[in-house]
Amino acid sequence: MGSVSQAYLESEPVKGARSLISELCRQFYSLGWVSGTGGSITMKVHDSSIPKPQQLILMSPSGVQKERMEPEDMYVLSGDGAIISSPSPKPYPHKPPKCSDCAPLFMKAYHMRDAGAVIHSHGMESCLATMISPHLKEFRITHMEMIKGIQGHGYYDELVIPIIENTAYENELTDSLAKAIEAYPKITAVLVRNHGIYVWGDSWISAKTQSECYHYLFDAAIKLHQLGLDWSTPDHGPIQVVKGVPSVDCRMNMSKKARIADSNCNGKPFPRCIVLDIEGTTTPISFVTDILFPYAQNVGRHLSATYASAETQDDIKLLRSQVEDDLKQGVIGAVPIPSEDAEKEEVIAALVANVEAMIKADRKITALKQLQGHIWRTGFENNELKGIVFDDVPEALEKWHASGVKW
Repeated sequence: MGSVSQAYLESEPVKGARSLISELCRQFYSLGWVSGTGGSITMKVHDSSIPKPQQLILMSPSGVQKERMEPEDMYVLSGDGAIISSPSPKPYPHKPPKCSDCAPLFMKAYHMRDAGAVIHSHGMESCLATMISPHLKEFRITHMEMIKGIQGHGYYDELVIPIIENTAYENELTDSLAKAIEAYPKITAVLVRNHGIYVWGDSWISAKTQSECYHYLFDAAIKLHQLGLDWSTPDHGPIQVVKGVPSVDCRMNMSKKARIADSNCNGKPFPRCIVLDIEGTTTPISFVTDILFPYAQNVGRHLSATYASAETQDDIKLLRSQVEDDLKQGVIGAVPIPSEDAEKEEVIAALVANVEAMIKADRKITALKQLQGHIWRTGFENNELKGIVFDDVPEALEKWHASGVKW
């Protein structure tokens, strides 16, 4: 915008935004969001003639009674966060004016999400939602009507909100909030444990609407928890508790369809840890038979490329020992391996012959399995192999991880 004239600072768009913030703060105070001088709100001055990133930003001050603020109490900032206009000091017992301690966090939402407004609430619901399960790093809820009020979500969707840890001073949350915004591209809010929530939208209406929906959902989760019901599952059935294990739903190791079908969960407690097979459990069996096994036949190429490495030399040593035993036992397909002094090509040719015989006989021996594992790892590292998992696997792994369950 260049320099901002006094006339523009006194224009109707700026005056209207000032009045709107003071009005909203009075409303938020009645909801318990900004009591005790806590919480804050900021919004951009909408002006269609000015690009959004350059629009002026209005911000409520810090450490003041939000329900008693007047339009002239607001700070005016440039699009990059520089203070353009500050409120005049008020007589005792009012404190000297100070821009919101949330300013650095608000600016992250403006710059990283192109927000039009940001609301910071200290509502009790948002605090308790982070305290019910203090080990969780996310708040998750699904199959609630008010989820439809959150941008990009519908009734059947699972709403996921990251939880960051609180700090002694508000501005110290800036980096962790930015990391959460970056890690969760779909979110419009970040919870701060034992503290509150930051909510943003492309306008003040969007931010306000979503804030109301978030608080409703937090309140619903708290009430469901008090009733012994799990808010994070489609049917909101009873929470399954295991002594010494956080209260989590035993259906989190199922796909969403399976959780709906198995509403009673058969009364089985949720385990402390989960051991997963690969074939047929996380990955189609065909991936192993049609992709991994054929690739593992690239024995000669792998040995030639990695022959001098300590790892491959260890593989060769193990194969030598196995082949020596095979020759003594008269195992079909076993052929002598030249000594270490022999030419590399001769050693590799003998190794390939033995490995191919082992594969053909489908032998379950350490020497073969170790070499195959190294061949597959090299294939993944060289982008010649790409893993495949069933559609419901990432969702299950994410839930287990968020619930503190090892897998």
